[in-house]
Amino acid sequence: MLHTKPSNVTDPLPSLGCPLVVVCVDGFEPAYADAAIDHGYMPTFARWQREGAFALARTVVPSFTNPNNLSIATGAPPSDHGISGNHFYDAAADREVPMNEPHYVRTRTLFARYSDAGVSVGVVTAKDKLRRMLASGWRGVCFSGERADSAREDERGIDRVEAQVGMRKPGMYSGDMSDFVMACGVHLLERGRVRILYLSLTDFVQHTHAPGSAEADSFFARFDRRLAQIDAFGAIVIVTGDHGMNDKSAADGSPNVAFLESILEDVVGSLARVVLPITDPHTTHHAGLGSFATIYLPESKIGAAMERLSDEPLVDRVLTRSDAAREFQLPEDRIGDIVVLATAAGVFGKTADYHDLSGLKGKRLRSHGGEHESTVPFVVNRPLKAEFSSRLDGVRNWDAFEFALRGVEG
Repeated sequence: MLHTKPSNVTDPLPSLGCPLVVVCVDGFEPAYADAAIDHGYMPTFARWQREGAFALARTVVPSFTNPNNLSIATGAPPSDHGISGNHFYDAAADREVPMNEPHYVRTRTLFARYSDAGVSVGVVTAKDKLRRMLASGWRGVCFSGERADSAREDERGIDRVEAQVGMRKPGMYSGDMSDFVMACGVHLLERGRVRILYLSLTDFVQHTHAPGSAEADSFFARFDRRLAQIDAFGAIVIVTGDHGMNDKSAADGSPNVAFLESILEDVVGSLARVVLPITDPHTTHHAGLGSFATIYLPESKIGAAMERLSDEPLVDRVLTRSDAAREFQLPEDRIGDIVVLATAAGVFGKTADYHDLSGLKGKRLRSHGGEHESTVPFVVNRPLKAEFSSRLDGVRNWDAFEFALRGVEG
């Protein structure tokens, strides 16, 4: 059933005294900001930590792009909005499919609610897969960096994006795409096009470079300069992330992978269907290897499979469908009979033959998906009211809009 409103932004909708901006930094492992601040590259972010509000927030598990962005956009967990990963097994169709289409979303976004109320809303995503879901049910400015060159006023609320922003659309596999999204946000604020703005970046740099590296510091230095530009418009700004990131490689540089279908073959034969919810169109980032997997099995094989998986050194936890749905607030009908979470250093695959690892040659795998990548920064550019400041210890990334709308002083 389609819910009519987010769970934590209740009616009546708060009025807006100034522009409101929420930025979701894809792959925002806290160590990236810590290192960039220590190296002098993020003065704006550091000032907001001191003068505004700061905490480490928990994300949705699985710690992937789609479920977390939808939670931020709705203020609700996946059990409400229905998005359990980037990819899932559609039992009705008996096939695995990308979880990118609007009809999979079961809750209206805050963007739709404010658009209905006559407020000008803007959403800019790096990835078009995400834009399609966030754009459902409302009219306004909503486009992706990936398809910015084809945006049209009648469909996306804007045209000639590259000419207006003064930048060419970059490729997806660079840090330039995130900077382009931020530049688009600056442009929309500068022209007074939007009162509520959501910017969602991409994590190519974080998948490729460790915190404190020259490449990571350069990326976050550019990001910080964009934050300063947004701050100059007098906006309330909250920056958080969809997931963290960890090194998933062995000492020799090879990926630390547990191939789950191969592991289970001696227990259940070929009956196990392993679903890797990290799967999306941009597998160069991670080769489809993440730290969260679901497995479909005959009921009679579940116990033996769970026992076998529990013995694997790269497996952190093994849960039944009902236990995982309850603990992580996931939709039971969109996860497998078993949910498996990896250690901080591990990822899951299906079989060695299934995955093309050629894109990782010479690179250390950095990936995400489990509980060890479920902590991200949560920073506000202004002080919070006392009642919201007291909630920072347990803040979730999906609280961003509620805090921005109701929690800021003044």
